[in-house]
Amino acid sequence: MILQRGRHNKMNRLKIMTNGILKENPVLVLILGTCPTLAVSTQASNAIGMGLAATVVLICSNIAISALRKVIPDNVRIPCYIVLVAGFVTVVEMLVKAYAPAIDEQLGIYLPLIVVNCIILGRAEMFANKNTVLDSALDGIGMGLGFMLALLVMASIREIFGNGTWFGLEIPVLISHKISILTLAPGGFFIYGILIAIMNRITNGKASRNAEKGCAGCAGCAGCGASDDGCTAKGGEA
Repeated sequence: MILQRGRHNKMNRLKIMTNGILKENPVLVLILGTCPTLAVSTQASNAIGMGLAATVVLICSNIAISALRKVIPDNVRIPCYIVLVAGFVTVVEMLVKAYAPAIDEQLGIYLPLIVVNCIILGRAEMFANKNTVLDSALDGIGMGLGFMLALLVMASIREIFGNGTWFGLEIPVLISHKISILTLAPGGFFIYGILIAIMNRITNGKASRNAEKGCAGCAGCAGCGASDDGCTAKGGEA
């Protein structure tokens, strides 16, 4: 019985960590973090930088919010989450400025804007606020990896075919036949839509249907006053 319970807990925790990569990918399934996704996915190096920064903030904020969930008053939980997230973002931003100034310059305003990223606030409200510290840390790892992988795939496609390079390295033939529109906003939306369609195809639409069951994952739902089937804040920030 004890062995079965231990095995069950391990399977549950593995599922928590892997959910964010495919079934609940924050970018391609939950459609969160759209603004930074479109803005920084022009180069693969930017995707890695933003993905790592968001993952660190996700893990730290999930752990902190889970540990303090019984202390934070329910009626001010969203402001408290933002303060906690802002603290971690500030630390990450200072480290990036100190040790990776090139990445800091490329990410620009989108690095400090991690504070209001719906992926961070959504996981705080939907998961960390209701689960243990360990499970919340695993959820942060999974969601962060899912965000970074989605960014990397999208950025690689846009950089390879739009710039003829990958991580700044020139690719023969493609460097002379660039599709420049892919590096612009219309190209970003085009690639984003294709990747979402591919994800729906891979999961046979199951992932999207599960994501549409409710709006609890959106931190804006605390004040939108809508039912789970019609959250007016769901399509707000990205």
